[in-house]
Amino acid sequence: MLPNPRTARPTETQCYAKLPYSATQPRQKDQRSFAWIDHRLLRQGYLEGMSRHDQALYLFLALAAVRDGVSFYRKEKICDQIGLDRREFEVARRRLVEFKLVACEPYDASNANGFNQLLPVASLSS
Repeated sequence: MLPNPRTARPTETQCYAKLPYSATQPRQKDQRSFAWIDHRLLRQGYLEGMSRHDQALYLFLALAAVRDGVSFYRKEKICDQIGLDRREFEVARRRLVEFKLVACEPYDASNANGFNQLLPVASLSS
């Protein structure tokens, strides 16, 4: 009897045999930018405590950040990009600040140079 393709799981060897790139082969010839998400968000339980809005905002900030983790996107543009209203954005950003994952200097009439900055992921127990 043939295995059911919907329930059969490939072996580890089969999974790795299908990878399109080796570790030594570049994925792109001209890689001008790169973003990464710290695995400790998953391993240390941050994701479990984050709402989908928190996760969406964090992902956007990681993708939009320059080398030192700073993003200069305005709140309105971020909301448009990830589908949040202003209240949802404010709640998500406040929660990321409380998690000590983001620091921010909000835009306002007196400060045209607001920003959001991703911070290094620390242990949840600290």
